[in-house]
Order: sequence, then C-alpha cells, then structure tokens
Amino acid sequence: MPHWLRRTLLLSTLLLAATASAQDIAPTPPMGWNSWDAYGLTIDEADFKANVTELTKLHAYGWTYAVIDEGWYMGNPFGDKLAHRDYAMDAHGLSIPALKRFPSSTGEQGFKPLADWVHAQGLKFGIHIVRGIPKQAVDANLPIAGSSFHAVDAADTADTCAWDDGTYGVRDNAAGQAYYDSMLALYARWGVDFLKVDCIADHPYKITEIRQIDAAINKTGRPIVLSLSPGPTQLAHAAEIRQYGQMWRISNDVWDGWTFKHEHPNDDFPQGVRNIFDHLQAWAGQAHGGRWPDADMLPFGMLAPHPGWGEPRKSRLSLEEQRTQLTLLAIARSPLILGANLTKLDQATRALLTNKDIIAVDQNSHDNHPITELPAGWEQARVWAATGPSGQRYLAVFNLDDKPLTLASGWDKLGLPAGHHAARELWSGRRLSASDRLSVVLPAHGCVIYAID
Repeated sequence: MPHWLRRTLLLSTLLLAATASAQDIAPTPPMGWNSWDAYGLTIDEADFKANVTELTKLHAYGWTYAVIDEGWYMGNPFGDKLAHRDYAMDAHGLSIPALKRFPSSTGEQGFKPLADWVHAQGLKFGIHIVRGIPKQAVDANLPIAGSSFHAVDAADTADTCAWDDGTYGVRDNAAGQAYYDSMLALYARWGVDFLKVDCIADHPYKITEIRQIDAAINKTGRPIVLSLSPGPTQLAHAAEIRQYGQMWRISNDVWDGWTFKHEHPNDDFPQGVRNIFDHLQAWAGQAHGGRWPDADMLPFGMLAPHPGWGEPRKSRLSLEEQRTQLTLLAIARSPLILGANLTKLDQATRALLTNKDIIAVDQNSHDNHPITELPAGWEQARVWAATGPSGQRYLAVFNLDDKPLTLASGWDKLGLPAGHHAARELWSGRRLSASDRLSVVLPAHGCVIYAID
C-alpha cells in the first residue's frame, strides 16, 4: 500500500473516531437538573443531596445529570462584591469547593466524594464555571500546575466578564492552555461528567477559550459534556461551535414568563417562552450528531429559596405554558434541564416531567423542523414536525395567542401527505379517528402534539 494512501486512511480513521467519540459523549440531548433557578449562587451540600435524591425518582424517565451551578467556590455567596465572597482556591489558582458549604470536600478531595455519591445513585455529576482565571490567582501570581508558567502568563487582564467580577480571560497561548489543562485534569479526577462554562458563547463569543477547554477535556480521556453559555450564540458561529461543545445556548436566560418587557432596545434579559419559538426556528436542522442547540432551562415548579433571578416563588408559568415549553423543546430536540426545587415538586409538574412519549420525541426523533408556510387563519399558530425512529410522524401545534384558538386544516397543509390519518395526542392520550383534516381548539398559550398513524 502506498505511503500516501496509508496516511490518508489513518487520518480518515482518526477523524471518524473523533466524530464517534463526540457522539458517544452526548448521543441524545442531555437531560438533568441544575441548581440555578431555585438556589442561584447559594446551594450547599445538604440541599444538593436532597435534590439529587429526588432526581433519582425521575431517572427512569431520562433525567440524568445533577449540576451545581455558579458559586460553589464562594464561602459567602451573598457578598455583593468579589472581596466579600470569600473565594476558595488551591495553591495553583484553581477554584475548589467552599468547605463550609461542601463539608465532604476536605483536603485535596474537592468534589470527588460528592461526585462518587452522585454516581452511586446511578446519576452523573456536573458543575458550572465562569471562563477564565480567578483574579486572586493572578494577583498572587500562583504557579500553574504541571507547567513552568504562572498565572500572569495565562491571564488577559484586559478581558473581564461584564456580569461576573471574579475572573480575567485566558490568553490564547501555551500558558493559557496549560491553565485549562490543569483545571480539567482536576475536574476529571473529581469525576465531573458535565461542565457548564459561562460568559463564553456570547457576550462575548470566546472561541479561543472554547478551543482550549475542549482540548483540555480531550486530554483527560474522560467523557465530559461541554455546555456553553449564555446566548444568543450567533448563527454565524454554528459550524465552528458545534466542533467543540455538545450543547450551546441559543438565547439569553429564559425565566418563568410568556413574555417580558425590556427597558432598552438592546436588552434581551430575561427571555420568555414566546421568544424560544423564534430562536429554535433559526437553529432548525442543527440538532444532530451529538451536538445540541440549547434553549435553556425549564423554570418549572418552585423557584426557591434563592432563585438566580427575582424573589422566591412558584413558577409564574401556567400549566399550559409549561406544557408548551416542554413540548417545543422536545420536538426541536433541545437539552432538557430542570430548574425546579425538586424537594418541593408538585404532582402537576411531576406529571409533565414523566411523560415518556414527550421525552421519546426529544431523545429519539429526527428531521425536526418548523412548518413555515401555514394556512390562512393560522397566523397565531406555530407548527413543528418530526419523524420517529420507526418512521412514525410527530406533529405539534402551538397557540401563541393570548386567547383560545380554533384551527382546522388538511394534513397536506401541515407538512404531511394528503389523505386520511389517525392520530394520538401525546399529553392526553386521546385518539383521533382517521380523517383528511385536523381540527383542534387550543387554550391561550396551549399546544397539542400528535403521533400520526
């Protein structure tokens, strides 16, 4: 065999292996729970374990990842400034769990005992970081583990996150790579399965640090889901960002409202459920191959005791709006990450989260897309279609109006073949007899989703 052909085959094999590896890390949209919507910066070990215990009851339905969001390294998460938050770090400038909040993290153990406990429950363990290197590490010019570099060699002190004052950006140089290598080596030793990195996918888009983190993960040999946040990630970056992250945010933070008024034209925080329709339509066709556009968390149930935004409360989304959000994310194949305080989960919300048919759409469908040309009279409706693993078709119809909506159309106007079709509605289980048209009455902000025979 010629040398050039052997080399080409080797490179092709390596490329296929890399692709397979990416798909193996997150072959379907990740599902789990994140502490931010209910606890903000404040979750501690006892509360985390209490929520994980409840998450085990949802695991049979696919909910797998338990993620500690921002602030686990803060001894005083209620401090209003960096100097008042009591950041914990090791001798190499790496954030470590605040011992007073995570007492099992003694000595050099870090989160390993807690991750081991989560794994023993049959679940996977995740953490959140803000990109960059702690300012305290730079001020002290701490050595970077496993290298001859120091913190000042890696830090870009002109680059800071606009909404988090704890870190500097990381330079695109050997020292910067060494810093992220040391960080991910530590997280791999802890047993981290999911890493959410903030202030990196937009506001600003930091592709150099995304590449560095991805490279550092690959060096560990551990399969770690890389979740990039916040959004909206720009469509112009789609081909690039999907090379590195398993999921990336396509909107700013989504909270518990249908819509929100913003004081300034360029202000898009927070986003409501209504906004997600536009974001997901723009990203249609990108959810495949172990890479998942992320429409943010599900702010369902009780958002307390210290939500990441606003006062403690029960979700302000109506049951219809929660059903609509979950249906939309499922048929668009977004990751499904819960925000509720699981220790206070009500039965109505639990019923939403344990509908196997809806979860199957999210996990197993393909050809997910909006129907963009709808019949006259459907201006306040949105329609998405998808195909199941055995060729069955799914059709979801949403009412964006603030009042009930009566709709009727032939199937051929909704992206399906003309003719008579029977169907089963996946939320109610109600069956429709074979007909050449669909007729439906939807409540305000409500939806239906059908498996079409």
